[in-house]
Amino acid sequence: MSMNYILFDDEARHALLPFTHTRPIADIRCGIFTMRERWEQLLGKVTGTLTSKFLRALYPLNVEEENTWISGALIGTEEMAAAIQAMPAESVLKKDGEVIAIRSKKSVSAIRSENAGLQENDYSLPYLKLRHNWDIFALNEQAIKLDFERITRGRTSAPLPEAIITSGKENIFLEEGAIIQPGTVINAHNGPVYMAKGAEIMEGCLVRGPLAVCEGAVLKMGAKVYGGTTIGPGCKVGGEVSNAVFFANSNKGHDGFIGNAVIGEWCNLGADTNASNLKNNYDTVKIWDEYAAKTISTGLTFCGLLMGDHSKCGINTMFNTGTVVGVSCNIYGGNFPEKFIPSFTWGGSDGSVTYSFPRAMDTARRMMARRHLELTPAAESAYKHIFDITQEQRDFMYGRPQGPNN
Repeated sequence: MSMNYILFDDEARHALLPFTHTRPIADIRCGIFTMRERWEQLLGKVTGTLTSKFLRALYPLNVEEENTWISGALIGTEEMAAAIQAMPAESVLKKDGEVIAIRSKKSVSAIRSENAGLQENDYSLPYLKLRHNWDIFALNEQAIKLDFERITRGRTSAPLPEAIITSGKENIFLEEGAIIQPGTVINAHNGPVYMAKGAEIMEGCLVRGPLAVCEGAVLKMGAKVYGGTTIGPGCKVGGEVSNAVFFANSNKGHDGFIGNAVIGEWCNLGADTNASNLKNNYDTVKIWDEYAAKTISTGLTFCGLLMGDHSKCGINTMFNTGTVVGVSCNIYGGNFPEKFIPSFTWGGSDGSVTYSFPRAMDTARRMMARRHLELTPAAESAYKHIFDITQEQRDFMYGRPQGPNN
């Protein structure tokens, strides 16, 4: 019988907000791929998903007679995939008491019980796991290197154009159809540079690896991009970027700086948006934990902007170090907005209100239509759930009134 694989959300889901408002952990991008894309390549199988109920219409569970449940927060490797595929029936694979995978015919509730009665096996190798939202950028450099080594092994890059300057040429890989325009400078000595099909680096860009430019993504003319950066599918990025992860279909098309940052899907950063990633006193960066409703330390000296799906900001927007922006926000105005901006916020430092849900969805439809995609009823229902569960946050910060965006 063919094994069915299901990627499950564990407790890390809460610490990965705002990105897990709109997706399972498995669909977070870190490295060249999302966690799911990587696991499906390693296992050779389409995976199901165990996530919050309000997302299941978008991410089906697909339980079969015999299933292997894998933590979606794990950055999969060939060694880990082999250990999971070799698991005996009714067993759990752990490391340091943490569940990596479970193979069982039992129900979800039985598996999650401490008394599930499964045979325990230890995984001996180290692994990478997303435990906090800042891990998405903090682990991105390592993830790019792992992905690059695996997917380029035994393959030959498409030819590099002559009118560019390269160092570490052996660490540059272009899929067929990737384009690098004249005048680009690529330094791949410290890490690989990967370009997927349909990706483009425009004229005059300065880039350092590790860097992943995913399918259909574009680096705009003159961009300066430092290592540990992933430009997700369909994204358009310019200006100065360092150790940032763009999920998909988001835009930072103009000058301005972001670093040590994560930008979700369908975001747009206005011209000259700048986001601090270092405190003036060089202290450890603290951010707002949405689930715990308190400020926590990242343990990092560098931590910039963390922005959820469908959020936008106007020209010349400034973000403080360690700012967290929720889902479907519209931010504008002078000075710095709050360091935590709840989902469906409209406004900025001069005052904010709740972003009308119908207007927010209208904006989402228009942006998606530009990429010939539609907002499905199931997706809109999920966004309505997010709107409802975050209302208390907005009430606390802004009160009940809604603005002229109604």
